[in-house]
Amino acid sequence: MLDRPPAVHHQPLAMTILALLLAPSSLALHHSPLLRQSRAVQRSSSALPARMIALDPLVASEMNERFDLPLLSGLQGKAMLVEKSDIPTKAQVRQAVPKHCFERDTAKSMMYAVISVAQSAACLAAARFIPMRRIAAPLWLAWAAVTGTVWTGMWVVAHECGHGAFSDNRQLQDAVGYVLHSILLVPYFSWQRSHAVHHANTNHITKGETHVPVVVNGRAGIENEGGEGELENAKKFGKGPWGLLQLVLHLGIGWPAYLLWGATGGPKYGTSNHFVPFKPFDTALWPASWPKKVMRSDIGIVAMCAVLGAWAAKAGGGTVALLYGLPLCFTNMWLVAYTWLQHTDVDVPHLTNDEFSYMRGAFLTVDRPYGPIFDWLHHKIGSTHVAHHIDCTIPHYRALEATNAIKEAFPKAYLYDPTPVHKAMWRVASNCIAVKLRPDGRYTWVPVAE
Repeated sequence: MLDRPPAVHHQPLAMTILALLLAPSSLALHHSPLLRQSRAVQRSSSALPARMIALDPLVASEMNERFDLPLLSGLQGKAMLVEKSDIPTKAQVRQAVPKHCFERDTAKSMMYAVISVAQSAACLAAARFIPMRRIAAPLWLAWAAVTGTVWTGMWVVAHECGHGAFSDNRQLQDAVGYVLHSILLVPYFSWQRSHAVHHANTNHITKGETHVPVVVNGRAGIENEGGEGELENAKKFGKGPWGLLQLVLHLGIGWPAYLLWGATGGPKYGTSNHFVPFKPFDTALWPASWPKKVMRSDIGIVAMCAVLGAWAAKAGGGTVALLYGLPLCFTNMWLVAYTWLQHTDVDVPHLTNDEFSYMRGAFLTVDRPYGPIFDWLHHKIGSTHVAHHIDCTIPHYRALEATNAIKEAFPKAYLYDPTPVHKAMWRVASNCIAVKLRPDGRYTWVPVAE
């Protein structure tokens, strides 16, 4: 595929880089809740330096007294102050957002798809200029990080196809999404289903499909159990190391763990598998019509694996690992980072079934500042995600306008955290371990004992 020396020279370089990336993960596996069947999100509660986010001391004191939240995000507890009456209906939102924001432009969607594919191809072409030597390992790591970041744009386009936001032509839409997701080893229809469930049950403690926390004194079948144990583990492990462990596990193996056994989901759907829609895995996620669609998704994955196998046979496994596997790891990191931060923070609650509604869950989504470069490459998926959860058929190129309209019309309900993303991620990884049920039907994060 790329003109390279014999594969035997590639293997040591690829293994050197991969070993560098995977060594921390192997040390962490013994402590990994992702390797259990519990599907629970684990995090820690190390205290952040005050400089990481400027909080109003009076607000912090009030929030701690009212909700037992000793640590706040850049939201300053706003998500806890939103009442049911503050949440608009979907009809009210559609009335506030300009009508053209809900219109799909096939030509424009295709243009963005072509741009993302062209950017990805350009990154592969750039690999020709990096020497295939061990001394160039840092360059290869940097190249893989950039390439995986760029590939995420293709992933977002496919994600939009799965939501029906790409085109009114469903056949074209599914064809584009199927091809792009299969290239990135994502089962298109399987993930389309599970992601729709995630949207329908955002921050629902039982039915939530991703990043559902464990609960202190959790009730089997209703909540993910084991919260008290994880708090104790975090205390024993140490706050800083625990936060680092969660970053390694979530960003390193979180995405494949989710696809293979539904890691971090709620108890409703159990240990589902995106490739095998039948026993021994739980099947609740796949209604009657979906197992066939899962198998259709598998065809795309098998076809892509065949392409990779043929490439490896010709150029060597090390070449494929270096030029495909390593960038894909970074793409997967982006996926987890986005979903993690869109729905989790120290002062963002989860809800019981009685307190939950679709729109209330959607308005618990958090927009964050990813900056112009990542917004451009990733089609603003992280900075306009509230609008996306309210109505996932809004195309990404109209999402900013929709976001501004929502922000203006419903300022009390809309959530935006200005914390720099890397600082927000550390706060989440090191402080969000387990939640407890409050009398008002909301679950809030419990700080680890010092």
